[in-house]
Amino acid sequence: MRHFPAFLELQGRDVLLLGEGEALEAKAALLRASGATMRAARRFTPELLDGIALAVGAGAEEEDLVALHGACLARGIPVNVVDRPELCTFITPAIIQREDVTIAVSTGGAAPVLARLVRQRIEAALPPLLGRVAALGARFGAMVRDRLPSLPARRAFLERAFTGVPARLAEAGRQLEAETAFLSMLDRAGTQPAGFVQLVGAGPGAADLLTLRALRALGEADVIVHDRLVPDAVLEMARRDARRIFVGKRRSEHCVPQEGINTLLVELAREGKRVVRLKGGDPFVFGRGGEEAAALREAGIAHEVVPGVTAALGCAAQAGIPLTHRDAARMLTLVTGHTREGVLDLDFRALARPGQTLCVYMGMSTLGALHQGMIWEGYDDATPGMLIERGGTPDQRELRGTLAELVEHGEDWAGDGPVLLILGEAVGMAPLPLVPQSAAKAVVGTPDPV
Repeated sequence: MRHFPAFLELQGRDVLLLGEGEALEAKAALLRASGATMRAARRFTPELLDGIALAVGAGAEEEDLVALHGACLARGIPVNVVDRPELCTFITPAIIQREDVTIAVSTGGAAPVLARLVRQRIEAALPPLLGRVAALGARFGAMVRDRLPSLPARRAFLERAFTGVPARLAEAGRQLEAETAFLSMLDRAGTQPAGFVQLVGAGPGAADLLTLRALRALGEADVIVHDRLVPDAVLEMARRDARRIFVGKRRSEHCVPQEGINTLLVELAREGKRVVRLKGGDPFVFGRGGEEAAALREAGIAHEVVPGVTAALGCAAQAGIPLTHRDAARMLTLVTGHTREGVLDLDFRALARPGQTLCVYMGMSTLGALHQGMIWEGYDDATPGMLIERGGTPDQRELRGTLAELVEHGEDWAGDGPVLLILGEAVGMAPLPLVPQSAAKAVVGTPDPV
């Protein structure tokens, strides 16, 4: 290790800035943020170092930078000359800041750009409110030491708190609830820890469309309860040793009834597990996440919702459809094609209004009934539309045509994947494929190219 990493206390202390330019200003901004007082100069004289805690140089004359380094070395004052490792007794790392949590990344001055890239990866992996977790330790540190005088017991408790319910609540910005959970856990120290459930949206299927919060949840879960629509590529982002429980559904074929899923989540949490309920799309958009959240609330189980990219957004983006457009659609409506007690219970009059884009989830089995209801209310049979299967994944397939054409040909075209129907004038703005039509993309009524 070429450099010893350390954090300096500079609050109220003087720092010399020698020179000028953007590089020096960037250093000055970091130093001011740490509470230091700036003393600026263009040319170097030895008396400038009187009372100085450290010195930084950039954009000055070469002889002044060399003299600064020599004088600081003689007095034992840390000095950094930007981009001149041979004139430095300390280097400034790439910094990740989360309130009181500070992380520094250094390559020993050999590759500052690499340090920045590493910093970006760490930034993506850490919750924006991680500092709120540290605040719990600061606020209740004395109480923890008093209640748990044994160092091993104290460490074990803090590890559970900083990876469990209090931390998850703090990271979600629910600080009062986090403090309550922390104190409750402290009262039960030595007993089985409380569990926590996250209702996580997996997005439309592509692993790189997961949110950063969803990725962190998968990396920390003890158990993952997942649907059929969650592909292996997403499940592979989880902890390797996490238990996986499949509870998928397929058009009225329920592997586990919803009531059973609710009970399972409660039981796992009561065992002290960190549970991720992983759903395709967004848990609160036709995912029955609201029912699961209600069951968890009723059972007194701490939980949070992690939104996902819902199917309409993922499918439309990949197909090039602008869901809203000032010339074609000023309103977006999301509906489910699932029946309730065998009836497609929709407000067809509202759905038939012009100037909107209509996205119908899970509607293949009721496409005929949807068509009849819309036409009865005056909807134009020639409205452009698109059926999209396995949307948002590399296997996305599209069938383009008018509403009437999609109803006529859709059933024969559809495979066994989830299908979304998008209707409206905005669909007509999607670009036609620039390559010959294939099984993956088709336009109803268009002959195969020669």
